[in-house]
Amino acid sequence: MPLDIKHGYSPRKFSVVGERPLRPDGIEKVTGRARFGADAFAPGMLVGKVLRSPHAHARIRSIDSSKAEALPGVKAVVTRADFAKEVPEEHADVLENVMAGAKALYEGHAVAAVAATSASIAKKALKLIEVDYEVLPHVTDVEKAMEPDAPVLHDHIFTEGVEPAPTKPSNVVQRIEVGHGDVEKGFAEAEVIVEHDFKTEATHQGYIEPHACLANMSADGSGELWGCTQGHFMVRDTCAALIGVDVSRLRVTASEIGGGFGGKTTVFLEPTALALSRKAGKPVKLVMTREEVFLASGPTSSTAIHVKIGAKKDGSITAAYAELKYQGGAFAGSPVEMGAMTAFACYDLENVKCVGWDVVTNRPKQAAYRAPGAPMSAFAVESCVSELAGKLGIDPIDLRLKNAAKEGTKSSYGPTFGPVGLVETLEAAKAHPHYSAPLGPNQGRGVACGFWFNFGGQTCTSLNVNIDGTCTLSVGTPDIGGSRASMCMMAAEELGIPYEKVKAIVADTSSLGYNDVTDGSRVTFASGLATITAAREAKKKLCQRAAAMWGIPEDAVEWSEGYARPAGPNAGEFEPLSIADIAAVAGSTGGPIAGHYEVSADGAGPSFATHIVDSECDPETGRVWVNRYTVVQDAGKAIHPAYVEGQFQGGAVQGIGWVLNECYMYNDKGKMENAGFLDYRIPVASDLPMIDTVIVEVPNPGHPYGVRGVGETSIVPPLAAVANSVSAAVGVRLTELPMSPPRVLKALENKG
Repeated sequence: MPLDIKHGYSPRKFSVVGERPLRPDGIEKVTGRARFGADAFAPGMLVGKVLRSPHAHARIRSIDSSKAEALPGVKAVVTRADFAKEVPEEHADVLENVMAGAKALYEGHAVAAVAATSASIAKKALKLIEVDYEVLPHVTDVEKAMEPDAPVLHDHIFTEGVEPAPTKPSNVVQRIEVGHGDVEKGFAEAEVIVEHDFKTEATHQGYIEPHACLANMSADGSGELWGCTQGHFMVRDTCAALIGVDVSRLRVTASEIGGGFGGKTTVFLEPTALALSRKAGKPVKLVMTREEVFLASGPTSSTAIHVKIGAKKDGSITAAYAELKYQGGAFAGSPVEMGAMTAFACYDLENVKCVGWDVVTNRPKQAAYRAPGAPMSAFAVESCVSELAGKLGIDPIDLRLKNAAKEGTKSSYGPTFGPVGLVETLEAAKAHPHYSAPLGPNQGRGVACGFWFNFGGQTCTSLNVNIDGTCTLSVGTPDIGGSRASMCMMAAEELGIPYEKVKAIVADTSSLGYNDVTDGSRVTFASGLATITAAREAKKKLCQRAAAMWGIPEDAVEWSEGYARPAGPNAGEFEPLSIADIAAVAGSTGGPIAGHYEVSADGAGPSFATHIVDSECDPETGRVWVNRYTVVQDAGKAIHPAYVEGQFQGGAVQGIGWVLNECYMYNDKGKMENAGFLDYRIPVASDLPMIDTVIVEVPNPGHPYGVRGVGETSIVPPLAAVANSVSAAVGVRLTELPMSPPRVLKALENKG
């Protein structure tokens, strides 16, 4: 009975998948018993604090920590000298960001850290560290950073992807380009052209739990680390490189996570905590303040975008062009490439071109924020598409349907799409009662589409059958959106047992093979695929044990509805055996029963969505609020529909905040002026309407159950959908985010 490892989708009737069971972590979280990053404790634990640069750009002439080291209660002080002298190239910028070397590159950049017996002593010690700075000119705006006379952050950055190759360093890291066809020819054929410049400001993921970790390095050079992260295997590998130890010497456990949204896919504190622990010889806990979260952990990029789209009078788009300028903070690696992939992915175009620029500025290193790079480019493109529909007198959904990407479309970024659900989401949106509901005075309706490519990545999963017939599932992907429930459901579905009989745990890095970070909407797809295959391996072994118990050949046993059953001529001779029956005697039939699977998964299948938004504007104050919101998105197959709906709604909420309120505000000294939730205002319940959801299911052929990732697509359309509704409400196109009351009032004045 060979193991079936065909991953392709095949239609089936589900008994567990598609239901809405209780979440396995719910009770512990609502009762306060769940252990998050800052909840860890160790005997003799010290408190760590980080000294951060007050300047946006400064050369570090010297650091004198002698007074801090002499303070009673201080057990260790670390600077850049306490980290590895040489690290692999892929970790060089991470080290520079974790602890500044020659220069501080943004306000909040770490320059030293202390470990002391109390928080008060640690804070006092920070004030005793003397840093001699040479303040340098700075730049925080992406377009100003690209100017020839801009202050240069790094002497080693020479723009890649341009001809001729530059001979002088600059802040422009690289130029990228995607597309096909001849856009100039396409624009020449166009009868109507829409063209605009757009700007978006950096926004933070807004997770409630700050970054936190507990490190404990032993005298033998081994260490343990506990913390809130979306990828503890990545944390292990990065920290090992930065402090100069073998990967096998470091064990990392992921805590419960109080929000991440991509912001916890990198390291900020962990190597510093390990360095302090090694030097002090005691465990060290580091927890960021909220101000530190804003100043020193990664928001998304701010951008400047130019879009031009041409079409014939019948609505056929003849050409589309975009230029994207994304700043990634003080280090290379803005998500401009993913912005370029997303920009025109929703459309079937003959002539399309997207140019992107990766730029460094004196800001904190950007981190992923849910579909990194995609919402900004979609905001610009979908705003132009809706304006194009208005100029042509065509319904905005009909215009999108006419040009929609579908199976067989050559995407703007290269690959040809297989089965995708954009058309189905557009049709469902047009048929939804929201789309035909009447609007009142000063109200407007907007629609927008969005895309995320999704990916699979390295994944390893083990399923152990216990002696009572229950199962323990070990996964290596931290649960940030309900994945433990989904994994249990898929394992239960495959084994034919109740959901309650499967418990999933997130294993530490020493207990399971490598797993990529929980990001890219990959977990339900990739860990789900691994879980299904591990369960199938376990079923095979259960059938082998049943065959041995019955004394018949293995191929004369089949697994059906949770039981091993004799098949063929033996069908009537033996009573079916449950998992519990087989597991109870496993010790005498061959030992423990388990399924295991590791894979570098592909076939993730892209996801599309269409959003409808109604907003209202007060013409006297410029205040805007959202009255109604509907999300229509293709999930492939919704494993746990309640979680899927939650992902849809969460993306919409974050998008609303991005459009109306949220932004990083810098003064002329490069200092952030709103580093706290009082001044950086995320939406609260009273700011929001009820958000309706429609789950579309166009199965992904790359997954046994048809799953597509859903966590990121949901934040791609909101910026444009809300912006389109606001522009309709005020009667003028708004092109800069956030659409704050002063900007709305100014637009109304200019219109008048």
